[in-house]
Amino acid sequence: MLIAANKAVSIDYTLTNDAGEVIDSSAGGAPLVYLHGAGNIIVGLEKALEGKQAGDELKVSIEPEEAYGEYSPELVATLNRAMFEGVDELAVGMQFHASAPDGGMQIVTIRHLEGDDVTVDGNHPLAGQRLNFQVKVVGVREAHPEEIAHGHIHGEGGHHH
Repeated sequence: MLIAANKAVSIDYTLTNDAGEVIDSSAGGAPLVYLHGAGNIIVGLEKALEGKQAGDELKVSIEPEEAYGEYSPELVATLNRAMFEGVDELAVGMQFHASAPDGGMQIVTIRHLEGDDVTVDGNHPLAGQRLNFQVKVVGVREAHPEEIAHGHIHGEGGHHH
């Protein structure tokens, strides 16, 4: 069975940056299971997997525009510490939910602290980076109607309700 829209796909993968450092990997754990065509994984990887089948292996480099986008300086802001009501200790690396410019929610990460100034960054940590994947397709099956309706895979390696 070939990978196409509304198929449940299981992959083993290792993700590295251009310096060869491992960013993420399924090694030592269960394969990643996703619903193809539902936006569950980055666009570039989904395109590279289209038409593949169980047993196929591939190496692919995904440019930022088909991964987490270019780094956007306008998503960096300096806020006053008072904006973080109820948080006793702020630290670089902490993440918070914030209102996005489009009215939705986004995750911001504290990048710098200086006095009462807190610099936050709304970019994805991998924004602006080329992502290098080594992938093995472990399995492909028909997705269940409920999985298609929910937009993700249920059960082993997928989403649990």
